[in-house]
Amino acid sequence: MSLTFDTVTLRFGAAEVVGGASFSVAPGEFVSIVGPTGCGKSTLLNLAAGLIAPSSGQVLVGGQPLTGLNRRAGYLFQGESLMPWRTARDNVAAGPEFAGASRAAAAAAAQTWLARVGLAGHGEKYPHQMSGGMRKRTQLAQTLVLDPPILLMDEPFSALDVQTRQLMENELLAIWQADMGRSGRKSVLFITHDLEEAISLSDRVIVLSAGPATRPIAEFAIDLPRPRDVAEIRLTPAFRAMEERIWAVLRDEVLKAYRAGAAA
Repeated sequence: MSLTFDTVTLRFGAAEVVGGASFSVAPGEFVSIVGPTGCGKSTLLNLAAGLIAPSSGQVLVGGQPLTGLNRRAGYLFQGESLMPWRTARDNVAAGPEFAGASRAAAAAAAQTWLARVGLAGHGEKYPHQMSGGMRKRTQLAQTLVLDPPILLMDEPFSALDVQTRQLMENELLAIWQADMGRSGRKSVLFITHDLEEAISLSDRVIVLSAGPATRPIAEFAIDLPRPRDVAEIRLTPAFRAMEERIWAVLRDEVLKAYRAGAAA
């Protein structure tokens, strides 16, 4: 399912946070957004989720204007979103239960998705009994169990150690590439500070300008072959060449943001 920003502007009082942003995510496409710290990357994700309404312009989902919450999207947050009083299975089952599924059907769906993210034998564990990687796998299952056609992901792996992070990136790619769901392969809008992560995962990388009034200033098609192993692909000359091209644009925006912060 497509997701489109059509000249979206967002103002908080006199401050313009997003300034006329226009870009699209095609059905089944994996798009990452990179930009300087504080430029408004997560704000764009909140606009896509319908948690914030644009001041002007519009967000389109499947070609239709978004009004209210985006119920066609699943949102994987950067921080913890598991309920500590529920087991892993019950956390994943919560979404189907709230959507009206019977407890038995919700538990069966949860068990299926826990198996898909490598936690088949850990459904009875509570969040405090799981490692950071296991909790993030549970959150991924929690997001995917309702089969949303759009995935919104806000730096989901940033708190993990390097090895666990690469494992999770590969698991995400494997699930995304294999999972057609009811509506086909999911469209992904992925926010990250890590340029290597963005290139490793994506079909396309969008670079945002420094704030205020952030907007896309460049986009790059990532024509690296799939399926990918994120550790191996980063060693290839094609990857390094792509990283240099994108960093040449991103570096100037990072420097602008740094100078603005230093002058404040």
